[in-house]
Amino acid sequence: MVIGKSNAAQEVIDYFFKNPQYLLVKHLENTHNIEQVVIDEKIEKVIECRAGLSKDQETGLLDFCREHQIEYSFIPGELEMQRTNIDIETPAGIPLITFKPTPLEGWGRILKRFFDFFGALCLLIIFSPVLLVIAILIKIDDPKGTIIFKYLDDGSRVKRVGHRNKPFPFYKFRTMKPGTHNMRYGELAHLDARQGTPMVKIKNDPRVTKIGKILRATSLDELPQLFNVLKGEMSLVGPRPHLPEEVAKYQKHHRFVLTVKPGITGMGQISGRSDLDFEQEVKLDSYYIENWSLLLDLKILIKTVLVVFKKYEE
Repeated sequence: MVIGKSNAAQEVIDYFFKNPQYLLVKHLENTHNIEQVVIDEKIEKVIECRAGLSKDQETGLLDFCREHQIEYSFIPGELEMQRTNIDIETPAGIPLITFKPTPLEGWGRILKRFFDFFGALCLLIIFSPVLLVIAILIKIDDPKGTIIFKYLDDGSRVKRVGHRNKPFPFYKFRTMKPGTHNMRYGELAHLDARQGTPMVKIKNDPRVTKIGKILRATSLDELPQLFNVLKGEMSLVGPRPHLPEEVAKYQKHHRFVLTVKPGITGMGQISGRSDLDFEQEVKLDSYYIENWSLLLDLKILIKTVLVVFKKYEE
């Protein structure tokens, strides 16, 4: 979709029509009703051609594109040409800037997948005896429930929301008594330490089993997510995956974290874990997405181990 009424906009449109490899879906002279048009027409890319938008309108358009994982480009002024973390094309001789929401594109994505796969495989081999012991202890502690937290109270499969808003089966050692998930929205709602945010965190949760308290304190309940990493549904490092009902309460700017695969650990986990304010967590995750590198992943993984040991000692 091309937005704007200018000579540059017309030249871009003419260029796309002359080149069959491009498909121009829509042209709007302004942003009126743009959100509905984008959804109805299933737009995949928005190009803003100096449409005379205010700063708030430009920010709103960029947030909307981020929320719906739509590629956003614009024709820059001279100062904007100096910005980094961008791709520049020149259709019809006009500089067209595309913001790269993350370095995790092209070879970056391939490199991270390689790192995730072999890292998860090595960790599973190393921790396989631990996984077996934990499974036995969970069954001894509470024989009625499953070893892996698989099902919600209504019998449906436990899922989390991942990359590009896609739900996936989520693996985690069961740390709570069976059939108690919905209590977080009922009789235990008054204990929610994150009221006013999309998240729910029950302090001193009475649903947690004896072995569950140890697993949570050491984060060993997260180990089965290594299988999610092997399957390509998660990464070792990234924003934490949340429940569908939590993601449904996200504000527009929160949805930027869905730009990449969720991770077993991330910036939030090494900066305060569950005690971190949700908005701060989103800001940290956004920083990670925009500044990703393998070195940053390694630093976060190392610091995660240190944070877990420190918390367990306390």
